[in-house]
Amino acid sequence: MEATNTMEFCISCHEMHDNVYQEYKKTIHYSNRTGVRAMCSDCHVPKDWSHKMVRKIKASAELWGKLMGTIDTREKFEANRLRLAENEWARMKAVDSRECRNCHSFEGMDTEKQKLRGAKMHKIAQDEKKTCIDCHKGIAHQKPKGMKEDDDE
Repeated sequence: MEATNTMEFCISCHEMHDNVYQEYKKTIHYSNRTGVRAMCSDCHVPKDWSHKMVRKIKASAELWGKLMGTIDTREKFEANRLRLAENEWARMKAVDSRECRNCHSFEGMDTEKQKLRGAKMHKIAQDEKKTCIDCHKGIAHQKPKGMKEDDDE
């Protein structure tokens, strides 16, 4: 089970290696001033056992796309990117961005050290009970073409 949470496993298929992994390597979650790197499983797999098991079972259905070849070329991947992203955003929103909050929390933020706009938006988000993915789509992967206006925050 834990072997499927490694970076090596996640990028072992060319669909992930050639697409989202290449994008991720250009983000702050891959390289930053502190040297802390978030791996695929940090964002996409819950830490606690019960939620992890549910996620693994649901993720096994995602293998169907691999087996059927629905995302086996760059063109096919791009044609499905919006649908795939919307599924992941819905999953994250449904759990109040639980995996984001393993590293980030409103309580742990020092808004005095944030840029003015970031501090303001985090205060609004906290007051309005928003979750990370409401505003941070595209933080580790390119935003899909065709996103609705309200998704492009």
